[in-house]
Amino acid sequence: MHTATSTAEPSVVASPSGATPQPSPSPVNQRPKTNATVTRVIDGDTVEVRYKGSIIDVRLIGIDTPETVAPGEPVECYGPAASRFTEQHLDRKRVLLEFDVERTDQYGRTLAYVWLGDELFNQTLVARGFAQYRRSRRT
Repeated sequence: MHTATSTAEPSVVASPSGATPQPSPSPVNQRPKTNATVTRVIDGDTVEVRYKGSIIDVRLIGIDTPETVAPGEPVECYGPAASRFTEQHLDRKRVLLEFDVERTDQYGRTLAYVWLGDELFNQTLVARGFAQYRRSRRT
């Protein structure tokens, strides 16, 4: 009994002109690099930004850092460290805000993913242990 083993590589189809086909640009490469400037870090997961000529509070989507400024709440363990980390990385930096379907939370803050260059800062906070993933959109 003979078993066929495939060692074929993916084929490349030439364009009708005979030129080598070029991959189409990915959507990530098409987005602008920045559209806002962080003017102040409020806490680990909330920043104030200048966006389209206005100053707005932005709550990072999908994460939760320990509290440091919640009214009537004590400062939580590691809250100051999370705030410091966000301040060290985002304060006065140009960032890209990426919005989801739900644009504001119950406190009127704008909800966004915050990109620092090619780095999704929301994800960085989780990866570095300063935040936890939070499933709810209303954070």
